[in-house]
Amino acid sequence: MDRRWSGRVSCLAMAALAVVGCGASDNAGQGKAAATAVSGGAGSETGGDRAPRALRLNAGGSTFVYPLMSKWASAYQKDAGVEINYQSIGSGGGIQKMTAKEFEFGCSDAPLNDEQLAKAGKVGGDVVHVPLAMGAVALVYNLEGVDKQLRLSGQLIADIFQRKIKKWNDPRIAESNSGIGVKLPDLEIVVVHRSDGSGTTHIFADFLAKVSASWKESVGVSTSLRWADDTVGAKGNEGVAGQVRLNPGAIGYVELTYALQNKMKYAAVRNESGEFVTPNLESVTAAARNRIGEIPSDLRYSLTNAPGVDSYPISGTVWSVSYVGMGGAQGKAVADFLRWAIREDGGQKYCAELHYAALPRELAERIEPVIARMEGSL
Repeated sequence: MDRRWSGRVSCLAMAALAVVGCGASDNAGQGKAAATAVSGGAGSETGGDRAPRALRLNAGGSTFVYPLMSKWASAYQKDAGVEINYQSIGSGGGIQKMTAKEFEFGCSDAPLNDEQLAKAGKVGGDVVHVPLAMGAVALVYNLEGVDKQLRLSGQLIADIFQRKIKKWNDPRIAESNSGIGVKLPDLEIVVVHRSDGSGTTHIFADFLAKVSASWKESVGVSTSLRWADDTVGAKGNEGVAGQVRLNPGAIGYVELTYALQNKMKYAAVRNESGEFVTPNLESVTAAARNRIGEIPSDLRYSLTNAPGVDSYPISGTVWSVSYVGMGGAQGKAVADFLRWAIREDGGQKYCAELHYAALPRELAERIEPVIARMEGSL
């Protein structure tokens, strides 16, 4: 066992109580301190009595899953008395800190690529991916006086974010929206994007690379992309949402929950079948079900541009990524939390209220052997 793991196990042998909160972070390398509250009780230190400290799992990464993880952390503390100290620092930061064993598990909206897996292999061995939930990346925009939901194709989105289209009343945008009776303003488009390593960016870019040859060739797919100088970068989904709200004419991409929480306008996006589909639970679930047969045994997959008339094309998954064979109290605690998170009567029952799609049952049934391998029981 790695000395870092054994050191943590020796001082965290028994689980007692804990309450969890999380803090947003400024970047992948250094986040704001996660907010953590500890309640009194059998596992706390009160007066002169000493009791075992709560078992604490350090985790972080995806801002895409942060609203759901916050809910899970609070609920799991009540169910199991285990503290989940989750830092919302972006998928890139989550992968980095998991690889360095600073986190027991990281969360990412993009599966590790072969290069990242090889790097992790040199540090701690094999890594497993556990899907946690599914969600939509929404195209949010700030257009006062435009009350109808805009309709955008993938090619239009690619051209806007590549700065080939710079005005909202561009004839190509007007043509796409000709049937909904909307008058587009003669207003400069302000492009807002993630400035940190982001799984949300990966989902967004993965979709555009499938529908736009120019995007695939010139921009590509990654958690971090090179953007034009006349664009606005922001950290985290919350940062992008904030910049879009501040800038008239702005457009950006965020996880759907952030759009709904901020009461922002968001577009219907044309899918593979040619239908303009609104991001919601049903359209993300449709995308997942239409791709379920293509998911490989290592559970690394893409939901973007899924077939089916009801599929929302910019759908994605958030994964927990962990080392194999962690073992000990920490390994068991991580495995127990992940088993709870993927259960219909556990973490999955909280998905809908926060606008995430629960895992299809066919996929959830394939996850247990992966969790057992991570725990070290296989």
